[in-house]
Amino acid sequence: MMRRVPAALRLLPLLLALAAPGTAFAQAESREGIYLQNQILQLRQELDQLRRGGGSVAPPAPAPRAAGPQGEMVGALLDRVARLEEEVRLQRGRLEESEFRNRQLGQQVEKLQGDLDFRLQQLEGQGSPGATPPRSAPAAAPPPVAAPRPAARPPERAIADGQAALGRRDYAAAEAAAREVLAARGSPRTVDAQLLLGDALSGKRDFANAALAYNEAFTRSRTGPRAPEALLGLAGAFQSLGNRREACDTLDDLRSNFPNLRGAQADRVAEARRRAGCR
Repeated sequence: MMRRVPAALRLLPLLLALAAPGTAFAQAESREGIYLQNQILQLRQELDQLRRGGGSVAPPAPAPRAAGPQGEMVGALLDRVARLEEEVRLQRGRLEESEFRNRQLGQQVEKLQGDLDFRLQQLEGQGSPGATPPRSAPAAAPPPVAAPRPAARPPERAIADGQAALGRRDYAAAEAAAREVLAARGSPRTVDAQLLLGDALSGKRDFANAALAYNEAFTRSRTGPRAPEALLGLAGAFQSLGNRREACDTLDDLRSNFPNLRGAQADRVAEARRRAGCR
């Protein structure tokens, strides 16, 4: 006598066949979720690299789209990928813009240095002796007794005297005091002397050399307490030379590097941006 197969066993293949499409869809959705999670991790690594000032990174590959409808988890992951891709593009744009401004500033400083060298060569050529030798004197006079040189001032005293001369618009005396401090190499007041020299040359309307002095002061102390003052002076020299774009770029760098300026210094920066017509 044949045994009867239970109904549950007879229906088992049918139940497995009905369950197979759902299982396959869940597996496909899980694979896409893992792919998107990996892409988010890659985008975060690229963002960290851009924020640390690293080089350009390759754009991420687009996420594959499943043929069937997406689950809530996959949709949320796609939104996060889109937001991270947009942030990567913004960071890359800011990095490229900063590199472009740095190149422009370097080219401008090189041009100013070339102009200064050319002027010095002209002055040296004017001071050179002519082709006709001078007539010999009938008798050599005894050399006069040289007056004793005054003792060199301490750097602090020279800076103070230079600031006082600057206040009464004696720009030549202020320049001389600044150069006196700079002549003593290794002085701890070198940055102060460079700023004093820039102010004195600006007062004499020698804006090209003033820009060089301000730039040298900033280069020697990029994060020092007087670095914002050096950038502000450099921007003013650029504006006086008619280079409004370079002036605004310098003021933008000042704002990004020193965002917490307060009081009179912040007012001076705002006034400089207004005069230069910066956005």
